[in-house]
Amino acid sequence: MTARDTPGVLAPPPLIYLAFLLAGWGLGQLFHDSSLGLDTNLRRGLAFGLVVGGLLIEMIALGRFRRWGTAPEPWKPSTALITDGLYRFSRNPIYIGFAVIHVGFAVAMDSSAALAALLPCLVVIHRFVILREERYLSQKFGAAWDAYRSKVRRWL
Repeated sequence: MTARDTPGVLAPPPLIYLAFLLAGWGLGQLFHDSSLGLDTNLRRGLAFGLVVGGLLIEMIALGRFRRWGTAPEPWKPSTALITDGLYRFSRNPIYIGFAVIHVGFAVAMDSSAALAALLPCLVVIHRFVILREERYLSQKFGAAWDAYRSKVRRWL
């Protein structure tokens, strides 16, 4: 494997999600962002459920990487094309898990700005992570990637 055997993702996706979450929360604090309007107990329960649900998605998706013996980190070479488990339904369950966790923390913070920051975050993830990964997978796995991509949606 050469150093070029990677998608060329510039920043770790978890840090991208975290940066947008914190930037949204910070802007909300600076500009006195409005509450989500949820009862405190409901908000806490919803936040907990979303974070736990997102973490479960993450763990299940990452388990497929371990099973197939390939690295989940986009700055490391891929040695297998994963098409089973959650990957039968989405080409990006890990990024879906991160998005669910983002929503959970935004709800926990009672921050509409942190919640709204998810949209530009997903644009950045799409443009600077997913499209690079997909180009890489197409070059690396050729027809197998094309067949998989034609059957499974990018998100849901």
